[in-house]
Amino acid sequence: MDEALLRSLTPSVLTVLVRRGADFAAAEDAVQDALVEAVRVWPADPPRDAKGWLVTVAWRKFLDATRSDTARRRREDRIEEEPAPGPAPAVDDTLQLYFLCAHPSLTPSSAVALTLRAVGGLTTRQIAQAYLVPEATMAQRISRAKRTVSDVRFDQPGDVATVLRVLYLVFNEGYSGDVDLAAEAIRLTRQLAAAIDHPEVAGLLALMLLHHARRASRTAPDGSLVPLAEQDRTRWDTAAIAAGVRILQTALARDRLGEFQAQAAIAALHADAPTAEETDWVQIVEWYDELARLTDSPVVRLNRAVAVGEADGPRAGLAALAAVEESLPRRTAAAAYLHERAGDLTTAARLYAEAAHKAPNLAERDYLTRRAARLNSRTRH
Repeated sequence: MDEALLRSLTPSVLTVLVRRGADFAAAEDAVQDALVEAVRVWPADPPRDAKGWLVTVAWRKFLDATRSDTARRRREDRIEEEPAPGPAPAVDDTLQLYFLCAHPSLTPSSAVALTLRAVGGLTTRQIAQAYLVPEATMAQRISRAKRTVSDVRFDQPGDVATVLRVLYLVFNEGYSGDVDLAAEAIRLTRQLAAAIDHPEVAGLLALMLLHHARRASRTAPDGSLVPLAEQDRTRWDTAAIAAGVRILQTALARDRLGEFQAQAAIAALHADAPTAEETDWVQIVEWYDELARLTDSPVVRLNRAVAVGEADGPRAGLAALAAVEESLPRRTAAAAYLHERAGDLTTAARLYAEAAHKAPNLAERDYLTRRAARLNSRTRH
């Protein structure tokens, strides 16, 4: 069973059902039922046209789920529109589905959450971590979004800003290694950049390319994390870096700065440094100041504090970190790093151990645990 094929076809099948008048929640349920049927049937009897098979089965599942008298009358009308057997057109509807899910009837945050769950393939827990909220809160938000769109027609696509936010979060999940979606996010962002002339679309594409260029060096052969300062820069993809910088420079020249352009500028400064010691941290702090002005994000303030620690010394970094909420994920890890830089190894070891317990994934937890163990060993000798 080719699970990757099923996953790649899901957005297109869902789009077909929505276009034919199914409400989003019912369409999503019907597609999931069709996927279950595919897992059961395909190993013994694989179809010649996988998408056509899924569209037909999902549509029938949707019709079967329609129970009321009114729904039965509607079903009779729709039976005539049932897709005919035969090859389905090879059209990639994924990006269009992103726009449809970003419906004007939803708030931007709800639209992003719904799209990440229904199209991006992320779990509720992963989405909650990205939004820094409890999983139960995010589950309620997604349920409300489904209810909101259950009775509306998807004939009014959402705005570009919401779609960019979704693509950014999908890329981040893929880049973290938890879900391999980074390449798909880049592909869709390339499509969007080719379709519309928008500086923030270009900024996001540049940001993705610059981060993706470093992906091969982010983990050791045993799967452990390698921090940026210790990465083998000869393994960075110079072609992707050059493309990202070129796209960024064109976007910045339009003088319509947005948060993705600012983030890409920071990534470009990291990529431009031949060694970690030659990183232009003063410029990076300046870009974080711009980013904070644009977003007022606590994550930006956290990253800025670390950059201040590099530019002006760890004590200055700790002073900047004091203004960041203590409950913010990875704040404890940042504090540990700055205390280590300041020479307070005992405090740093304690904070690394504390941060390890809060780590969102196993690789990060192992890395922080090793840092704590190394410093504890140094303080005992």
